[in-house]
Amino acid sequence: MLHLGTARTALFCWAFARHHGGKFILRIEDTDAERSTEEAVQVILQSMRWLELDYDEGPVRQTERLERYREVLEQMLADGRAYRCYASKQELDVLRDAQIVRNEKPRYDGRWRPENARGVTPPDVKPVFRFRNPDDGDVQWNDLVKGPIAISNRELDDLVIARSDWMPTYNFAVVVDDADMRISHVLRGEEHVNNTPRQINLYRALDWNPPQFGHLPLILAPDGSKMSKRHGAVSVLQYDEDGFLPEALFNYLARLGWSHGDAEKFTRGQLVEWFDLQHVNRAPAQYNLDKLLWLNGEYIKGCDDRRLAHLVTARVEARGGDLAGGAPLTAVVALLKDRSRTLNELAEAALLFYSKPSFDQQLVTEHLNESGRRVVRAFRDRASALVWERGALNDAIRQIVGELKLKMPQVAVPLRVAVTGRTQTPSIDAVLALIGRDVVLERIDSALAMHPPATR
Repeated sequence: MLHLGTARTALFCWAFARHHGGKFILRIEDTDAERSTEEAVQVILQSMRWLELDYDEGPVRQTERLERYREVLEQMLADGRAYRCYASKQELDVLRDAQIVRNEKPRYDGRWRPENARGVTPPDVKPVFRFRNPDDGDVQWNDLVKGPIAISNRELDDLVIARSDWMPTYNFAVVVDDADMRISHVLRGEEHVNNTPRQINLYRALDWNPPQFGHLPLILAPDGSKMSKRHGAVSVLQYDEDGFLPEALFNYLARLGWSHGDAEKFTRGQLVEWFDLQHVNRAPAQYNLDKLLWLNGEYIKGCDDRRLAHLVTARVEARGGDLAGGAPLTAVVALLKDRSRTLNELAEAALLFYSKPSFDQQLVTEHLNESGRRVVRAFRDRASALVWERGALNDAIRQIVGELKLKMPQVAVPLRVAVTGRTQTPSIDAVLALIGRDVVLERIDSALAMHPPATR
């Protein structure tokens, strides 16, 4: 599934390619059958469409290129750059356990290299295929994010590049793909740093020029721990379900580990113009849900009302709201959007226009007491003759404030409770105007018909 970390990696690749006028290529690395499902592939594609990460080539599926991998592997076997290894899993486990006891780094010892192999091959073991890694020297590269890195070949063992069924492993397949696709730059998570020297050695063994590599820092939870589901390590599409706008998550991910001065909110075009790898932080970034919610709220405030209404419709209906015959949803979201951090919050707030209020007895006792009921009756007496628009409604409410010698909250709150069942809403005159005269009068009559709170 495309989660925040892989989505940010894709976004940085996209921005880098767009900034330099290059090509952003989508590759589905699906040779690990146990971890790859068509459902996951479709979630990746759907997530990228939602974030509008448009790609120039692909998706290229590795499982469609198996003949090409076999062709390269057979060449490597023929010239000694690869060999068959007949070591069983149990045999390798024994080797590993012995190395751990001796405080050695667990690594394959090259026992099935042609010069080391003794005796006949075991008939009950299907061999895997290993790359003959150089024994000496260092692998060096200038990482586009981390700077110069060097790893001794003595730290690397002979990598398995294909399983016994000739299915290529990740490290082998990506090298062949990168060469065939003329990849110039690879941006990926820093968990791949240990794969890079192995891949560079494969490029060199095949007389291919390796691309430039940049390894992006991790995204950590707010407390500095590894991200988990409770922190937000979920599918990108979960953020859609939770009511985030794609442009808000896009902006947040771009800012997560990269910066352009003090800019917090920026457009896709600005990101393309500004993006460079010099300003990618080397230190891990920390996920901050409050900051994402703030940013999403800012995007909701600036969002076109018709688009917001379209995005909120199903969410209101899913919460039991009846849009038929109610206030125009575009007008409702225009009134409410400044108060909402997510589309779900916006849909929840919109219910006051599309569902009958439920009355909490405590609210009735507190706000529809004798004083509150007098306020509501005073408004009811004027309502039929009013021009039903916000200005006239505001004037009527202010007249009641003056006549009853009350403060504005002493009038506005009882009206809110009677009409919406809530003590907090946007400006009461705007709410009344949108709900409409007939519905307001019906709700007021229902509220006044409730038994008044008993007192002694």
